[in-house]
Amino acid sequence: MPKTIIVELGTKHFQEANAAVRAALEAADTVCIVEAYAQRYLGCTLPVGKRLEIHGTPGNDLACYMDGGEVEVFGSAQDQTANTMNAGSVVVHGRVGDAAGYAMRGGELIVRDGCGWRGGINMKQYGGKCPVIVIGGDAGNFLGEYMAGGIIVLMGRAGDHLASGMHGGVIYLRRNNAPAVVPDGLDLGELTDEDTATLGALLARCVESAELVAYPELGPEALRRLVVRELPLVVALDSAGGDLYVEGPAAYLAALGEK
Repeated sequence: MPKTIIVELGTKHFQEANAAVRAALEAADTVCIVEAYAQRYLGCTLPVGKRLEIHGTPGNDLACYMDGGEVEVFGSAQDQTANTMNAGSVVVHGRVGDAAGYAMRGGELIVRDGCGWRGGINMKQYGGKCPVIVIGGDAGNFLGEYMAGGIIVLMGRAGDHLASGMHGGVIYLRRNNAPAVVPDGLDLGELTDEDTATLGALLARCVESAELVAYPELGPEALRRLVVRELPLVVALDSAGGDLYVEGPAAYLAALGEK
């Protein structure tokens, strides 16, 4: 069985596109999709041991009902990404549209940039499964609407009506992005030790290897070299000389037409 098969979608109708992808998955564990142009339902019910690498923009309901596979999108995705996902991992190197993670029951959705309205709507947690959504940018209105379980981690700002109708689960926000008030019946508070452990466990999944470099006597504060993958963080100062504190304000002023 070949390790990877490449499938070019182009302007194929979504039914024809999905038939081609399913046929490729029967012959290989990894399918690389190129020129994805908004075809719906890619990765639907993808099982454990199967992986999709998508170059382009997949359409609505990417990875819907996915049952343990892996999907990685080198671009953005449209609405209802990870709709009713049971297990597995979806990573989007861009943003997602509305209702991302709709009724998720398990698995992880990691989004580098932002999401549209109603992210995490109707998420639920049962049978030992805990769905997780990590959004690296801003979220539209109604994040966590009617959420009944699971975890949402938002690195950017939330829109209006955060957690409307929420009655279970937890949403983690940066302190300076927290709303002044939350809906009745919900608590807004500082991180507890349990929260810290939960977030630490999520970050640990992104660490592929760790090597002790120096100062072993410092225990957890020793210097280590980490190899990470899809770690949801913002790099302010990088090894190539990038400086977000300089580049960020410059990009903002450029967007305003100033120098």
